[in-house]
Amino acid sequence: MLFLIKVSMPVESGNAAAKGGFKIIPQILEEQKPEAVYFVAENGVRTALIFIDMKDASQLPAIVEPWFLGLNASVEATPAMRPEDLQKAGPAIKQAVKRYAR
Repeated sequence: MLFLIKVSMPVESGNAAAKGGFKIIPQILEEQKPEAVYFVAENGVRTALIFIDMKDASQLPAIVEPWFLGLNASVEATPAMRPEDLQKAGPAIKQAVKRYAR
């Protein structure tokens, strides 16, 4: 299942990582092998948007702990869908519309 993992680094730990050349970030990403990664500034902090496929929810701690421990980051995990997943969900969406749309 595809997840969007949003990693937000506090300014202090982000600055410390910057001074060290952000060496920990490629190390973590090499281990996790995400499908895509984007770096943005969100709400005034360095933020990584990471799309990663997990076979089981039990993989989540292995994904988030390196960010918690290595960068003192806050992490959010949100299920995400590819276009083909949205297509598969079509019948369930149609059923919900029939039952609940007013």
